[in-house]
Amino acid sequence: MERHLDKELEELNRETLRLATLTEEAIAQSIVSLTDLSVEKARQVIVDDRKINDMELVIDEKCLDLIALFQPMAVDLRYITMTMKIGTDLERIADLAVNISERVLEIADKPHLKPLIDIPKLARLAQGMVRDAIDSFVRKDAKLAREVILRDDQADFLRNLVQTELICDYMLKDCSTVTRGIPLILIARHLERICDHATNIAEDVVYMVEARVVKHHPENLRES
Repeated sequence: MERHLDKELEELNRETLRLATLTEEAIAQSIVSLTDLSVEKARQVIVDDRKINDMELVIDEKCLDLIALFQPMAVDLRYITMTMKIGTDLERIADLAVNISERVLEIADKPHLKPLIDIPKLARLAQGMVRDAIDSFVRKDAKLAREVILRDDQADFLRNLVQTELICDYMLKDCSTVTRGIPLILIARHLERICDHATNIAEDVVYMVEARVVKHHPENLRES
C-alpha cells in the first residue's frame, strides 16, 4: 500500500529536478555569454536567477512541512534533509552563474585578452560534475557520486592554471591587460566554486544512500 508520504516525496523530487534543470541552464548560458561576449545572454542569466531563488525557498518550505507533518525516520528523513541541502547548493551554483555573467558585462565591450582554452575546459568539467551529481541524486547512485567527488582536484588544477597564466604571461608583463585579466581570473574561481558545490551535492548523496559521511573523511570514499 502506497504511503501518502511517498506521493509527497515524488513531488519534492520533481521540484528539485526542475530547480536542477534551471541551474544547469544558467551555467550553460553564462558560459555562452562569455565565449560570445554577449551582453544580452549575460543579462538574461541575471534576470532568470529570481525564479531559481523562489524555487529554492519553495523546496525548503516543503521539506520542513514534510518533516513536521510525517515525522519521517531513517531513509526518508535523510532524503528530505539532504534535499534541503542540495537545493541550497543548486541555488548557490546559480548565483555563481550570475557572478560569471556579471564579469562578462565588465569585459563585453573589449576583445578577448587571449584565446579561451583552459576556462572552457574548466566550464565543461563544472557542467559535467553538476550534471552527474544530480544524476547520482536521482538514481541514488553512490558510486557515481564518489566519481564526482574525486574530480574536484582537477577543478582546482585548472583554476590555478588559468590564474598563473593570466598573471605571469599577461598582467605582470603589460599592466594594460589587468582590466581584462582580473574578470577572467574571477570567472575561473566562480567555475571552481561551482565544482565545489557539485562535490557537496555528491557528498550528500553518499550520506543519503549509505548513511556514510565522506565530507572531511576521504577514507570513507571507499565503496562499502
